[in-house]
Amino acid sequence: MNTREIELIGHIIDSLTLPKALDIIMDYGGDFNILEFIVGKKKSDVSRAKILIEAETPQLLDSILDELSELGASISEIKEAELIVSPKDKVVPENFYSTTNHTTHILYNGDWILVKDIEMDCMIVVDEVQSVASCKPLGQIKKGDLIVVGREGIRVSPPQRPRGKKGVFEFMNSDVSSEKPLNSTIENIASEIKEIKSKGGKIAIVGGPAIVHTGSADLLAELISEEYVDYLFAGNALATHDIESAMYGTSLGVCIKTGNVVKRGHRHHIRAINEINNAGSIKNAVDNGILKKGIMYQCIKNNVPYVLAGSIRDDGPLPDVITDVIKAQEKMREYLQNVDMVIMIATMLHSIATGNIISSKVKSICVDINPAAVTKLADRGSAQVVSVVTDIGTFMPLLYQKLMK
Repeated sequence: MNTREIELIGHIIDSLTLPKALDIIMDYGGDFNILEFIVGKKKSDVSRAKILIEAETPQLLDSILDELSELGASISEIKEAELIVSPKDKVVPENFYSTTNHTTHILYNGDWILVKDIEMDCMIVVDEVQSVASCKPLGQIKKGDLIVVGREGIRVSPPQRPRGKKGVFEFMNSDVSSEKPLNSTIENIASEIKEIKSKGGKIAIVGGPAIVHTGSADLLAELISEEYVDYLFAGNALATHDIESAMYGTSLGVCIKTGNVVKRGHRHHIRAINEINNAGSIKNAVDNGILKKGIMYQCIKNNVPYVLAGSIRDDGPLPDVITDVIKAQEKMREYLQNVDMVIMIATMLHSIATGNIISSKVKSICVDINPAAVTKLADRGSAQVVSVVTDIGTFMPLLYQKLMK
């Protein structure tokens, strides 16, 4: 039999890490022997378990260890991380280590060093000169980069579910349901936002055009004006319909105030794009007095950076839209390194894209009327995301009310 000893440390009982680890071993057809089990007795204490894993083949053992690493299991027999040179740009060695979005360290030159800019599905690249490890997506790998391969010398630390209640962000305790008490959930979210801002933290909003369609654009614009928003990520649609609403009082040709279809209103979003194109940019339109209110207006006035990522569906698009999606992704990645909270509102694809980039330490909220939107985030590894299944026209006024109270 092929054997390796692993160690689990943390609140491994409260967060169900230990039973999950044993399930993984048995599901793969392996066997285990618990060598040591120390239970933390106080709320501040951690528990520790040493487990000997047995598998029939080395390949099966490697598969088990790969799965367990995502739970934070570390191999007791510590070896240095193995490094192999990248043979060419955008190519890594066959046995590359694929990262999670959890805090990760590697053992290098006798020290456990933190992997910077961690995100899921990337590679760990080591700078030998500075003794620095960083996370890079495949598209940014250069020929000659030192890539971490295999499983040795890697320690992953998932967020621990602490003992006792931690409000809306109690780790991995957020079932997707439309039957949660909405008012108290939004009250807790507002409290978290205020706490983050009181400490100088940064918050990003990832928004879809439903914010405008439901008449909530003025509320988001006000939150930007009140300095609750530090970054805005969206597509062409949010910005276009926000500008349409600011100029013509419609969204997709429907009057925001009355809900009635406006005669020839279907032209309004194209007219809005045309006006901004003529000005040269959204900023120029604000500076020239063409655009006088709205979400994008407040972003310009309050120096809030925004990333408008294009898609094949876009009309226009607006001149500020980044049509190269890889460049848009890189810009989002740059801003998200400094973010403490992300609120994703009614935009499935942009939410998934953002979830793929952020660390599991970032407090994340996904608001959508479609439960599938928040489920897809969790399925893709963003287990820390708190789900709020509700209409945006209900969520935004309540959040605004709680924050302004």
